[in-house]
Amino acid sequence: MRLYRRPTMRNFFQKLLSPTPQRPTTCVPDGQRVYAVGDIHGCADLFGDLISAIEADDRARGASETTVILLGDLVDRGPDSRGVIDAARSWSQTRAVRILFGNHEEMFLKSFEDEGVLRQFIRFGGKETILSYGVTRDEYLEMTVEELQAAIAARIPSEDLEFMRSFEDMIVIGDYIFVHAGIRPGVDLDSQTPADLRWIREPFLSHVSQDRMCVVHGHTITDAPDVRQGRVGIDTGAYTSGRLTAIGLEGTERWFLEVQ
Repeated sequence: MRLYRRPTMRNFFQKLLSPTPQRPTTCVPDGQRVYAVGDIHGCADLFGDLISAIEADDRARGASETTVILLGDLVDRGPDSRGVIDAARSWSQTRAVRILFGNHEEMFLKSFEDEGVLRQFIRFGGKETILSYGVTRDEYLEMTVEELQAAIAARIPSEDLEFMRSFEDMIVIGDYIFVHAGIRPGVDLDSQTPADLRWIREPFLSHVSQDRMCVVHGHTITDAPDVRQGRVGIDTGAYTSGRLTAIGLEGTERWFLEVQ
């Protein structure tokens, strides 16, 4: 015969009053400050305004080892991808700016060699990028795919291509992981694939992380910063909404900057 111990009120209240395990606090290392900028997509005017806002915010907060991270997709869709590349390169010469490789940079670079990728690139906003490099609308409409491929090879400066090739796939600072699109749940960071880091949506977006690390990402457009347990999305659709967003991080503090 099995005996069961009847629960007492003491047992009940001890369980009720026991502290609930808390998710560890996510933080940036002492003495450091980080700003991450969402998908710019050729909106050079918004990017210039956000650069000014970040510089002013950084000065107001006092001395720090500050890093700026651009989350990728600098090009396509908006009207001035070339201006964005110029501004990002110029900014990186005056402060610590690190840039992630987005899926649109991937399409851009592959389109020089692969006509199929060039067609995909055009469908997803590459036309605006090509026009920003001096191909006129009339020229664009008259060109075959082969002629267009030759034109972009001739007109896009090699230094811009080398600059994009230098972009990173992942950056880790303290308890924060910065990627363009996201990470695949259940896979070690060292084993994440570039395809997932640049393109993933599900199962990343619906995954609820239980550890300390927090992923800061772009790629998926939301009306406002998408703050969830284990991740923060800051792509607010600059090219369509007219809003470009950045997150600031210092210690355990988070704040947002937006220009429109």
